[in-house]
Order: sequence, then C-alpha cells, then structure tokens
Amino acid sequence: MNPESAVVELAEPYLRGLLASAGLDVEYVRGEGNTLYRRDANGQETPVLDYAGGYGSLIFGHNNPEIVARARELLDGSVPVHAQFSAHPYATRLAAELNRIIHRELGVDEPYYATFANSGAEAIEAAVKHAELDRVLRQGEALEELAGGTERARAAVADGSATVPDAVYAHLGTARPAGDPLAPVIEEITRRNGERAARKPVFLALEGGFHGKLMGSVQLTHNEAYRTPFAALGVRARFVPRGSAEALERVRAEERGVLLGLDVDNGEVRVVEREHPVFGAFLLEPVQGEGGIQPLSDQDSRIIQEFADAHDCPLVIDEIQSGLGRTGSLLASSQMGLRGDYFALAKSLGGGLAKASVMLVRETRYRAQFELVHSSTFAKDAFSCHIALKVLEMLDRDGGRAFRQATERGTALQTMLEKVRTSFPDVVKEVRGRGLMLGFEFHDQSDAEHPAIREAAGGGLFGYVIAGHLLNRHSIRTFPTASAVNTLRFEPSVLLTDEEIGRLEEALTDVCVILREQAGERLVLSSS
Repeated sequence: MNPESAVVELAEPYLRGLLASAGLDVEYVRGEGNTLYRRDANGQETPVLDYAGGYGSLIFGHNNPEIVARARELLDGSVPVHAQFSAHPYATRLAAELNRIIHRELGVDEPYYATFANSGAEAIEAAVKHAELDRVLRQGEALEELAGGTERARAAVADGSATVPDAVYAHLGTARPAGDPLAPVIEEITRRNGERAARKPVFLALEGGFHGKLMGSVQLTHNEAYRTPFAALGVRARFVPRGSAEALERVRAEERGVLLGLDVDNGEVRVVEREHPVFGAFLLEPVQGEGGIQPLSDQDSRIIQEFADAHDCPLVIDEIQSGLGRTGSLLASSQMGLRGDYFALAKSLGGGLAKASVMLVRETRYRAQFELVHSSTFAKDAFSCHIALKVLEMLDRDGGRAFRQATERGTALQTMLEKVRTSFPDVVKEVRGRGLMLGFEFHDQSDAEHPAIREAAGGGLFGYVIAGHLLNRHSIRTFPTASAVNTLRFEPSVLLTDEEIGRLEEALTDVCVILREQAGERLVLSSS
C-alpha cells in the first residue's frame, strides 16, 4: 500500500482538485534540461518536454550541470547561508555585475543600488516601499521649503517690508482680519497642506499587468479576481490602457494637487504652489506575462517614459519573467527604450536552484534610510548570490552567447508557432512575444459545438484542458497565462532543440485539428 494514499490532502487540496479535473495533477520526480520525468503505472520514468520552464525561471534548464556543480561546491565548502548583519562581498560583486550589464544595455553609467529578496513579488514590494519612502521624503522636503518661505513672509510683514494684498485672501477664500494679517492665511495653508499630505499615494499600473499576489503587489495586479478580496488592505492603484497618452493625462488631472506656501515679491506677499508628489510609481512589465504574453510596443514605451519624465513619476520595471536573457538581453525593457528608476529581477536569477531576487534603484532615487527599515532573513545569502553570479557569468560568456541563443531559439520557435497559426486561422488567433517568452492564443470557444470544449471555455478552464491534453497525449508540459486563459505560454530554456520544436508542432497541430473538428471526445485528460 502506498503510504501517501492514506494521508489526508491538506496542502492546497482545492487547487489539487482543479489540477486533477484538467489532468495536470502529476508528480515529477526528476528534471534535466527541458525535460521533467514522471512515473508511469509501472513505476518507470516517463519524460515530459517542459515548455513551462518554471514560469520563466529556467533560462539554462532544469538542474543545469554547471550550476549544479557550483551549488555542490558551495555546499561542500560549508558556505554560510545565515550570516546576517555582516559583510557580504559576494552581494557587492553581484550588484556590480548587474550594474555592468545594465550600463552596457542602457548606455548609462549611473549606479543602481541593490536590495536583495527571495521572490519576484518581494522585489516588487521592496520597490513599492522604497518608492513610497522616497515620495514621503520628497513631500517633506517640499513642505519644509514652503514653510521656510512662509516664515520669511511673516517676518517681512512684521517688520513692515511687505504687505498682504487682497489677492492673497481671494486666492485662499479667507477674509482680511482685524489683527495679524497673515493669521488666517497661514491657518488655511496649514489646513490645506495637511489634507493634501494625508492623501494616500496613487500607483499607476497597466491594464493586463501582473506584479505578484502579496498584500501590496496584488493591488497592482490588474486581474480583479486576485485583487478584490483584499482591496481594503493594499495600496491605491489606477490602471491605465497601453498606448494612450490621453488616459494618462486624465488620471493626472484627476489626481494632481498642489502644496501651498508664501513668498515675498517686490514688497508684496504672494501665494506660491508646489506640485504635490501624489504618484508613488508607475509599474509595468515590458512583456506582460500573466496578461497573455503581451509585449509593449515602441509607442507604448515612449508614451510611458515621456509621462514619467514629465511628472517626476518613478518607473518600476518588472523584469521578473522577461529578464535574465529570456528575450535576448538582461532587460527586455532595454530593447524598448525604457529607462527604469527601479528594476525587479528574479526567477532565472536563481539558476533554477536558488530562491533569489533583487530590486535595483537608480542613484538619483536612492534613499539610504531604506536599508534600515527593510530587511529579509533569507535574502543576500552567500549561496543564492554565488549561484546568481554563476548565472550572469554564463549569460555573458563568449560575448553574450546565451543572449544570442535566446534570440535565435526564440525566432525558431516563433516561426513554428506562426506556421501552425497560418494553417489554422479559424482556431488560432495570434502568436505574440519576444525571444523565449511566447504566447499562442486560441480563438474563444465559448460557443463551441462540442459540450466539453464549450463548458471548459465557459468555466475559464479552456487553457488548462488544452494543457492537460498536451501533457497526457503528447508528454508536453505548458500552462495558460493566469489572466488570459486562452493563451498558452512557451518559455523553454536556451537549450531548446529543433527536435523539441518539432514535437510541439505535432502536438499543437493535433489540438488545432480537434478544435476545428469540434472533436472534444478526443481530448485526453488522464494518463491512464
């Protein structure tokens, strides 16, 4: 008797049930390259071609021998994993290597300071926290500057070198008093500034974006099903469509406000205004992963960058899934003309073995105080930093050969996907993406003739059912994107071969024939 058969399912049993309904509740026992291994009914290992790639975490594949050898070397050398609050020269080297490649790709030399974390969502949380600290400090600096001008105006009125014109009272909606001419003015300015400063910041994010499911990051993720149950807990976000400068300006007009103060000009007191820093940051993915593998266009990037520059709104660029070589460069955004104030990197940074991420903030935004108010027990450890250094070494070796491989292998894979789409335009809507981050979108099947197909589409499970068929009929593993379940994701490693591409072509052709012929009875959702 299998001892596990008598164990009550307590590890996310509802999710396990959903996986089972699509034939995806499979246990994998080994992995190498682009292959995972499951056991069949006879206990024999069966290979499965893995196109999910750890949701983009395996740029060099499962258990890459070179990365595994480095991990063994570190563990055999008893590298300290827990040496918090001490010198971390390996983290310094890692930050320097990240800066070296970023400077090359962006054509800049301004340093980016690193805060290490364990997951992509944590890197996003760190960026949001840092951006808010920076905003609060900028707000405080503006209020302090305005207060200084107000005190100078008060002194000038007191010594008779300045007067208070009626325009000041009209501007603030106050009456000229019998006593101190500035008393009601300063009281009203203090009230308005207090109200303005107390307003919660606004974080901008793109429609279709995904930035994690932690308490803060989930409110920056567009999918309402993830956000709504926790709306009272997180940050305030405004979602904007891609490619619309007008939408951005509408949001700015609705959210903007000013901080007030006084100054003296030619012997008269006047009211001065400073723009209130209401925007915490603008978050975006260069290639939206869970939104359906949607790359930003050059126009999208230009509009966002121009808005951010014009209104002092920091850009947080989420490269968690698109970065570390997946699209042919360390930063997908560097191909799009975007310059982030913050970058978040994770997934492949750990080489498929370590749990590692990093938040990078440019020097002009950096606030040293952040290092005292944000920390993580497991971040910045020697093991994960050395593994990340190995990943960067492998990416940049031989003049960036791995980056070129990602581009070349991605082009080969995309060419095949386009070939299938061209053969089945009635079934396949679009192929999208960059490098080895590609999406394959089916037309909506909500009105399908076959009940199994129709019900899967109507219940939001269409992509998972197709993934189940690919797994159980063709031994190919992939998943739909979380917020666009008609789109299958393909994120293999740079080790992808022509034979593996051919296997996927055969499998997708089979799926397309089933959908074209509405032969839902041929869908295989079980290995038995």
